[in-house]
Amino acid sequence: MDIADSTLWWIAAGLLVAVELMTGTFYLLMLALGAVAGALAAHLGLGASGQLLTGAFVGSAVVLAAYLVKRPKPGDLPARADRSVNLDIGETVQIDAWNADGTAQVRYRGAQWTVLPRGDAPTRTGAHRVVELSGNRLLVEPI
Repeated sequence: MDIADSTLWWIAAGLLVAVELMTGTFYLLMLALGAVAGALAAHLGLGASGQLLTGAFVGSAVVLAAYLVKRPKPGDLPARADRSVNLDIGETVQIDAWNADGTAQVRYRGAQWTVLPRGDAPTRTGAHRVVELSGNRLLVEPI
């Protein structure tokens, strides 16, 4: 029994989609599109080299397009300061005293957090807004 080239391409596309579903790697879907293009090239009667070139070209083109669409733009906030990524951004904490090393300890969401002033923000007591997370530390500025 001889398996058609297009069948092998469709199997490859299905395997790429299955692996993507297990890993969540978006780019595998783009490579699956390249495999679909290879299958369509096989259906059109292109030879093995034409199928490979078509699959490689389409797969590479959609991976590049996805990368260019998803890459950060110059004005975008880093993930650690973006409220859509981290819901702590914009929340308020109460600082009662600052330590000599420029940090403070606050109780927030049921746990002790270390707080740092963001940039050259003044270290005064009172209400502060969380503007960024740096590891497990809250960067704040006065309200």
